[in-house]
Amino acid sequence: MIGNLSRKKGPLYLQIKSILKDRILHGIYPIGNNIPSESQLEVEFHVSKITVRNAIKELVKDGYLKTKSGKGTKVIRNKSISKLPKGKRFTEVLVEYGYKIRKQLVGAEVIFNQESTEEYQLFGDQCFQIERLYYLDDVPYIYFKHYLTIKLMNIDLSDLSTQSLYDLIEEQGFYLDNFRDQFTVTIAPSLVEKKLCLNKGTHLLKRLRCSYNEMGDVIEYSKGYYNTEIQDYVVKYDT
Repeated sequence: MIGNLSRKKGPLYLQIKSILKDRILHGIYPIGNNIPSESQLEVEFHVSKITVRNAIKELVKDGYLKTKSGKGTKVIRNKSISKLPKGKRFTEVLVEYGYKIRKQLVGAEVIFNQESTEEYQLFGDQCFQIERLYYLDDVPYIYFKHYLTIKLMNIDLSDLSTQSLYDLIEEQGFYLDNFRDQFTVTIAPSLVEKKLCLNKGTHLLKRLRCSYNEMGDVIEYSKGYYNTEIQDYVVKYDT
């Protein structure tokens, strides 16, 4: 292991590319600003200069960065090609608005399902549960609970703060082909109240998502609770 990197996951420069891209998409490296210097990235990731340069070259090729001799490497794009139908990822829209997004892993465990729950109906006797918090400018904003097929229980949790969950799922060979979202308004459950630092009885936007592979099998089911008093949920479409 080298920090969050591992040679078992493939070329180190591609792993660094993925981490830097995630930071760009979540506003850690704002558009128009320089990313850290090559020497700083070498120290952070404990890799050689050529490894860092190869990662940066990939991001330049993809249109996220621009290098200029003597002036460093600047972020010139902070939007990805979204796999969600026709829309941008919500966090990308927030970054466009000037916010910074930070992700935190709260917990992960294998759970044994009860017959009456949605998870039982989707995954059978057991599944892998992950809890995460998203911070909007360091204020707790979204609480997520993800349920994954048990085949994903060995996903590297150390990468969840630096990479998209969906990218990590696909790295395990599970390719997501379709998403279904359902929205409602609900009073925050006690656990969510605590995680999002809310007053009792606060109403939240609740999003349920099913993510399917090309065979129509459910790979991920999630519940997300959004404190829209801080920021509305926005869907932005490109024409």
